[in-house]
Amino acid sequence: MLSALTQLALPALLALDPETAHEATLKALENGLYPADRATDPPTLATSLGGLTLTNPIAIAAGFDKDARVPDAVLGLGCGFAEIGTVTPLAQSGNPKPRIFRLVSERGVINRLGFNNGGHEAALARLRARARRGGIVGVNIGANKDTADRTGDYVKGIVTFYDVASYFTVNISSPNTPGLRDLQAPAALDDLLGRVMEARAQQMSAGKPRRPIVVKIAPDVAEEDVPAICERLMTHKVNAIAISNTTLARPGVGHNATSKEAGGLSGRPLFHRSTAMLARVHQATNGAVPLVGIGGIDSPERALQKMEAGASLLQLYTGLIYEGPSLIGRIKQHLDATCRARGLANISALVGMHAAEWAAKPLDG
Repeated sequence: MLSALTQLALPALLALDPETAHEATLKALENGLYPADRATDPPTLATSLGGLTLTNPIAIAAGFDKDARVPDAVLGLGCGFAEIGTVTPLAQSGNPKPRIFRLVSERGVINRLGFNNGGHEAALARLRARARRGGIVGVNIGANKDTADRTGDYVKGIVTFYDVASYFTVNISSPNTPGLRDLQAPAALDDLLGRVMEARAQQMSAGKPRRPIVVKIAPDVAEEDVPAICERLMTHKVNAIAISNTTLARPGVGHNATSKEAGGLSGRPLFHRSTAMLARVHQATNGAVPLVGIGGIDSPERALQKMEAGASLLQLYTGLIYEGPSLIGRIKQHLDATCRARGLANISALVGMHAAEWAAKPLDG
């Protein structure tokens, strides 16, 4: 019954301003008003992230739960893991409103939020309060817009959340914080990851467990820079690479006032570019580094394509805006059914099956 009501609420949410709809969704999750998935995931869906065991590879992407308000509800929806953030050391309001724009006919969204969040301390308090509940909950860390030391902000994130984070995602891919993507350049990446890994090493030297480090990159990385970026990520032994954040390009969208809004594009129009970039990274790393596939997953079939292009893990967000939370269960069912139909024991056998085909496609589709 609750699942049916949730699906019926979709048109009402789409009639609201995007930020109002987002807040209404968070409040519903905070109050337990969501279709809980209590079924045991089949063994075919089991996977891992840097030594962490996950019952399935699906999560909601960062940006949904910026302030760690609903990680347990996200897990309750049937996700194998949750990720909060992006969170910055100091609270910041982000860019002026309006700053989220739906492209309904294209099943896309443009946002220029600008890392709006309540800061480290507020998120830390919530994560401490739920720490005994278990589950894999990662923390996506970023830098304040006006910071004098961007890399230092990431180090603060590692230190602040080390005791409550299952893993960390280092987000250097948002297009809405000026200069942030410059950290993807190999020299800047060396400095950033050197300091981040040193911060982790210091925590481990105090007897704390090893927390996996994921680095999230943009879909707009120049093709010729992919090998160098991947080489630096592998040199620093990151545990996974997330591909990708939103794009500044406008593939597959109409020529209207909304499509011309500044910000990053997500959703269905991003699927091709993000998946082609994912496959390029899979090839550049020789499949040696687990990849988190993000961008345009709005159906079970697209989730499968993302895995076949090289993703070991999947994160979705915009697809849920248009499809509702039932999408999570539908993806799990499809991946399990695909494994059974192909005689595969686990989804790991799907990863990268068509990476060469996807890597050969032009990024612009």
